[in-house]
This record gives sequence, C-alpha cells and structure tokens, in this order.
Amino acid sequence: MNEILTWTLDTVRNVDPTLRVLLAGIGMLLETSILVGLIVPGDTIVIVSATAITDWVQYVLLLLAVITGALCGETIGFALGRYFGPRIQASRLGRRMGERNWVRAETYLARRGGIAVFVSRFLPVLHALIPLTVGMSTMSYRKFFAWTAPACLIWAGAYVSIGWLAAGSYRQLSTQLHQAGFIFAGIIALFFIVIVLVKKLIERLESRHMEGAEDGDDAPRA
Repeated sequence: MNEILTWTLDTVRNVDPTLRVLLAGIGMLLETSILVGLIVPGDTIVIVSATAITDWVQYVLLLLAVITGALCGETIGFALGRYFGPRIQASRLGRRMGERNWVRAETYLARRGGIAVFVSRFLPVLHALIPLTVGMSTMSYRKFFAWTAPACLIWAGAYVSIGWLAAGSYRQLSTQLHQAGFIFAGIIALFFIVIVLVKKLIERLESRHMEGAEDGDDAPRA
C-alpha cells in the first residue's frame, strides 16, 4: 500500500506548485458558479491539492486560492441567479436538480436568511443551489457576501489543513512503518466521518428550526 500511495502523492507533488494552486482555485470557482461541484466535489479537489504542500508558504497560498476561488464562484453564482435565475432553473440542468431541491433552497433561504447562506456551505446540494437562489431573491450582494465569506474561510481552512496533515504524517512515517498508508487513510476517513456527522447534526437542527417556524406560522395570530 505504501508504494501505491507514495507514487500517487508524488505524482500530485510533481505538478508545478503554481499550476496546482491555480487549478485548485479554478476548481473551487467552477464548483458553485456553474454547479460543477455536483459532479466533482470541491472537497476532493482541495484535499488532493493539499497533499502536495511542503511548507507554510504553500499552505497559505493554497488556502488563499481556495478561499478566493470559492468566493468568486459564489459571486458568479449570485450574478447568474440575479440575471438568468429563472432560465437556469428551467433549463435541462436545472430540471435535473429536481424541483424539490429548488423549493427546499428557496424555502430555507426565505426562513433563515443569512444563516441559510452560511450553513449551506457545509451541506450537500444546497451549497451549489444557494448562490443562484440568493441571486433570485431580494437579498443584497453585500449581505450575501458577509455571510458566505466566513463560511468559505472555515471550510477551506479545514480541508486544506487535513490534506496537509494526512500527507505530512504519512511521509514522516512511511520509511519507518510498512503500514503507514493505513494511517493516512485513517486520518482522511476519520475526518470525513466527522464531517458527515456534523452535516447530519446541522441538517437535524435546521430541520427542527424549520418545523418550529412552520408551527409558528400555523399558530393563531392575535
């Protein structure tokens, strides 16, 4: 396992650092601007790129590229929603997203506002739809950016850090432990287990809030 993993990590590291950082930024830009994230998840792009980090300079550069790409992508998504939202929703790609997901995004945004923008960065499907949905709403870009920027920062920091940590730990131990590859896989697996659990917790809490809000809407008003 060590040989295969070493070859894979070395292949990524042998890519020119500037090109690697640029590709990661572009990948993040495309993720939410034109729904590429539904095909190639942004977390995969970031973690693979992060495994090639060799020092703090590369870490900071990749982190900045990922954050910038994510913010630019969400900005483009917002603009597309504002000017072409209904057309995109009615397009073949929009229909493939499913009416249920569009309604879910619209309802969530209407009830939670900026919090929906922040939380959606960590939820599947919604993180691709919310920028477009916000663009079709009355929310200003300034408010949208104020909520999505910290979410992108936290998200990028977590994924870039875990990719560097896992690969760095493996490289330090690979010459000493024959099973070092399992340590790498274990770190990544544990990270994704935590991510899945956190996402489920967020979804459960938000679902309860939505149900509570609906009950409040149904309650008699004085």
